[in-house]
Amino acid sequence: MLMSDPFRQLDRLTQQVFGTAARPATIALDAWREGNEFVVAVDLPGVDTESIDVDVERNVLSIRAECPHTAGDGVEYIAAERPHGVFSRQLILGDALDTENVKAAYDGGVLTLRLPVAEKAQPRKIEITSGAGAQQQLSA
Repeated sequence: MLMSDPFRQLDRLTQQVFGTAARPATIALDAWREGNEFVVAVDLPGVDTESIDVDVERNVLSIRAECPHTAGDGVEYIAAERPHGVFSRQLILGDALDTENVKAAYDGGVLTLRLPVAEKAQPRKIEITSGAGAQQQLSA
């Protein structure tokens, strides 16, 4: 139902080796199914709500956010371990998800997305007929 960006591991390795990102930095997330919807929790600490973009195009959900440096220009950092800059992540969505009704909420540095399973893809009970007229109903 959900597939992560296949180049994420390559980007992470590039960042470790060269200390820079070939593309915007990736975002850590968890995803799980809860009843008839998928839930995606995305860590975006220190990000202002206005800098978060969530888009769905066809079957690709894109998340982009920017976390600015908290210190001003011309400062000398003693430690700079917190990630800053532009972050992005793409999820490939299965056809069974209702991309028209995605909901998003941001609280405490976590962006939560809820993607409902499409009505046509939800489990349903099939009625079984029996008796003399059962074969005629299947033919109709």
